[in-house]
Amino acid sequence: MGALRTPREKWVEEGLRALAAGGVDAVRVEALAKALGVTKGGFYGYFADRDALLAEMLDAWERESVDEVIERVRRECDDPRERVRLAGRLTFSGDRLLPIDLAVREWARRDRAVAERLRRVDERRIQLTRDALAPFYADPEEVEARALLAFCAAIGSHFLAVGRPDAAHGAVVARAADIILGRPDDAPRG
Repeated sequence: MGALRTPREKWVEEGLRALAAGGVDAVRVEALAKALGVTKGGFYGYFADRDALLAEMLDAWERESVDEVIERVRRECDDPRERVRLAGRLTFSGDRLLPIDLAVREWARRDRAVAERLRRVDERRIQLTRDALAPFYADPEEVEARALLAFCAAIGSHFLAVGRPDAAHGAVVARAADIILGRPDDAPRG
């Protein structure tokens, strides 16, 4: 009986871990093999080269951070605005997806194909917010502006060094989401 091969998904998962930790330059076949405790020969049974692995990593990232998130929020939430909040929590908080997402954003600054993929992914994410807000605002420009603000707040809050404890920062970000996602009749009166 031959030796068991390291499953293809393990290579992709380890590649995503390396990407999140050190950027695209850290995704090296030899380093991945070492982290997996195998020889790099098994890699070539699944992938023609590093570029093939990188493409599968992007596929896995998109599937997990968009397809699975959208499916989950549609299954778990009836309120469209709560869907946006849950999608944001699933995607932009936690130890798994956020570091990968930020690494893909950095990678996209240097790679046109990755930038195009990121644009497509972000468009799908923003559409969820547009869909949530459209019933509450007659003006399409208002919907677009609020969707953009919500998305920028979700991503941008991770780049801020505001000198607040995490809990206080989290409360401010949550309040910003309340303001952005609120209905017109939720606005404070004069």
